[in-house]
Amino acid sequence: MNEQEIASLVKSAISDLYKAQTTSGKKSPANTGDMTLNAARELIKRVEEKAAQMGLNVVVAVSNSAARPVAVECMDDSYIISYDVALKKAFTVVAIKMSTIELKPLCQPGGPLYGLELTNDGQIVIFGGGVPLKHNGKIIGGLGVSGGSEEQDTYLAEYGASIFEEVISCL
Repeated sequence: MNEQEIASLVKSAISDLYKAQTTSGKKSPANTGDMTLNAARELIKRVEEKAAQMGLNVVVAVSNSAARPVAVECMDDSYIISYDVALKKAFTVVAIKMSTIELKPLCQPGGPLYGLELTNDGQIVIFGGGVPLKHNGKIIGGLGVSGGSEEQDTYLAEYGASIFEEVISCL
């Protein structure tokens, strides 16, 4: 293969990728390989709807694959403290690559990760309500929910993870 043929193949691949990203007019994790604002907003909307059905006012945060916030929403009358907690849950699940409820027993006294929550400038949360978001087996973001009990936050986060593929397939 000569240089001109290689350049043509690269140009074609880039063009195909661009078309895939712009076909629907909205970027989707299905064609970007990372969390997008559209996907984060739609997922948050669905989690908030479920929280409202449960009578809860929560804060929902979504991070990207680098554990950086993409979107955060506070339902009316949610707890002020829930904002920071939801963000940290979304960070934790990407940084540690597991849900916060799975992390919890590992960080208890005598556990192999005891004291982990004191690292990373206190950004690690070791109680339920955070889950990694995966597409094609790869973590592309994190979901953090705060405002209910640990069980309620965990339920809402797991609900969000369970519908994530459906959410991004609709974008």
